[in-house]
Formats: sequence, structure tokens, C-alpha cells
Amino acid sequence: MNIDIQARGFELTDGMREHTYRRLKFATDWALDEVRTIKVRLSDVNGPRGGEDKRCLIQIPLAKKQQIVIHDTEADLYIAIDKAINRAEQLLAKRIGRFKEHAHVKANHLVYEEEEELSEK
Repeated sequence: MNIDIQARGFELTDGMREHTYRRLKFATDWALDEVRTIKVRLSDVNGPRGGEDKRCLIQIPLAKKQQIVIHDTEADLYIAIDKAINRAEQLLAKRIGRFKEHAHVKANHLVYEEEEELSEK
């Protein structure tokens, strides 16, 4: 899995990069079949003025599905990162779960139709 982490408006420290990478790996490793790339954009919206302006944007493209885009803005960038990753993990599980559930229903339906055709012959 390729995790691309970039910062805008401040210097990305090794500690912040490692924290983001570890949290993302832990949250998404179970979905390696579906997730190939994750983009993380960290920014300081208001610059040195302060306030709740530290933003974490996460983009996860999914094959044959709408991509996941999550963002969170907080006063503390680590909190924004953690909240955005938690929400991304939940949405990823929901999207993949729905897709697999839908595929399972389709597969069962096809088997049922084939059995009906064989019994009619």
C-alpha cells in the first residue's frame, strides 16, 4: 500500500509523518485487496493566527467504487489526524462491506437461477 503524506503551510516532522503512517496502516491493513493508495494532506488553514485550523484530508480511491474523501479540522493536528483516520476506517468498512454483501447476493441469485433452469429441463 502506498501512503502519500504531504503538508502545506508548515514543515512536516518525522514524528507527525510516522504517527500518521502507523495509524493509517493499522486502520486499513485489513483492506489491502481494495486499497492501493492513500493520500493525506495536512494543512494549517489560518497560518500563524491560531484557532481550530489544523486540517487533515484523506483520499482513498477504491476500484469500481466512489473514492473516500474525509477531512477534519481541529486546533491540534494530531487530533484532526486521528479523527479523520477513524472516520475513514469506518466509511471504508461500510463501503467494502456493502460491496461484498451486494456481490454475495448477486452470486446467490445467479446460483438460484441456474438451479431453476436445470430443474425445468
